[in-house]
Amino acid sequence: MSFLDIDEKLLDLADRIELVYSPLVDRKEYPEGVDVVLVEGALCNTENLELLLKVRERSRVLVSFGDCAVTGNTSQLRNRLKIDDVLTQVYQAGPGSIPKGPEALEVLPVLLPKVYPLHAAVPVDFYLPGCPPDPDRILKTVTALLAGEKPQLPAESITFG
Repeated sequence: MSFLDIDEKLLDLADRIELVYSPLVDRKEYPEGVDVVLVEGALCNTENLELLLKVRERSRVLVSFGDCAVTGNTSQLRNRLKIDDVLTQVYQAGPGSIPKGPEALEVLPVLLPKVYPLHAAVPVDFYLPGCPPDPDRILKTVTALLAGEKPQLPAESITFG
């Protein structure tokens, strides 16, 4: 959603891009022949990993988008805990409106042993850090990629968190 923070500048990009896969697009399968993909979020479960492998295979340029994708960020806090303890706390013992009981565990994707940044599983072409990434950096990166250029982010503009 941080992509939308580009605001009215997004209209300038609208004529130059075709959004083919997103939570906002009603498409079940990731398409072949994608030029540029922005992938956000860390790898937490087998479903994430399977989709990322498919995305990498079918995309020319993959951008690791945001701190979770770039470093694992706060998602990696889970790495200090046993998976069974996490599942028990969230789906059996903890408060909240999440479905409880053993049946909830049957429909979940299998958690990976650890939470990983994207580059731990696939080659990444460009990194766009930030939580969320700065809108101006997003625009500069996407504009450069659309022009067939390598995005240049000044070192002082790269911050995490």
